[in-house]
Amino acid sequence: SQFFAVFASYNTAIWPAQIVLTALGIAAVALALRPRPWSDRAVAGVLAVLWVWMGLVYHVAFFSTINPAANVFGALFVLEGIALAALGVGRRLRFRFDTDVRGVAGAAFIVYALVLYPVLGYVAGHRYPATPTFGAPCPTTILTLGLLLWAEAPKLLLIVPLAWSLLGASAAAQLGVWEDLGLVAAGLLAAVLTLAPRSSATKNTSLTTSDLTS
Repeated sequence: SQFFAVFASYNTAIWPAQIVLTALGIAAVALALRPRPWSDRAVAGVLAVLWVWMGLVYHVAFFSTINPAANVFGALFVLEGIALAALGVGRRLRFRFDTDVRGVAGAAFIVYALVLYPVLGYVAGHRYPATPTFGAPCPTTILTLGLLLWAEAPKLLLIVPLAWSLLGASAAAQLGVWEDLGLVAAGLLAAVLTLAPRSSATKNTSLTTSDLTS
């Protein structure tokens, strides 16, 4: 189909950027697990780079060839990247893994994005280069949602990732990208957990939403 042909063109053109993007994602997770004085900025910076990449390279340069709405998606993804960068530079994002529901759910999202997503895609019959790789919107959005569950982030920062997660249902149903069902589940669960208050113990070790938006 045209959809998978776009991935084939994208993956062929950007090789070996997929390796670099995956390494950046893994590095961001590692820094969130073992924070250093500069790690919050670094994690936010990695996420910013990933979202600007998805907006300009995937959406505008490739996906727009079959769907003009991709230019709108691209603009929204770039805005998300700018917001992540601004919050990171302003030290208004802190990434910490806690053994609460949000922490465990975030970890599950990250494992799904980096490990299970490509495995399930292979099982479904999707073969490289005509398959989504990390750095493409769906697996990268799942990882982003996982890391944001490890942070006390302004809720507005979740609007674009959550909106894109809903579009995953369309891809899964109409195009047979069944691994995108994980994106839908991640978006719904992230929305529920973001609206739920965190425990007082967790709040003592993290910035509150009011701190981030003040």
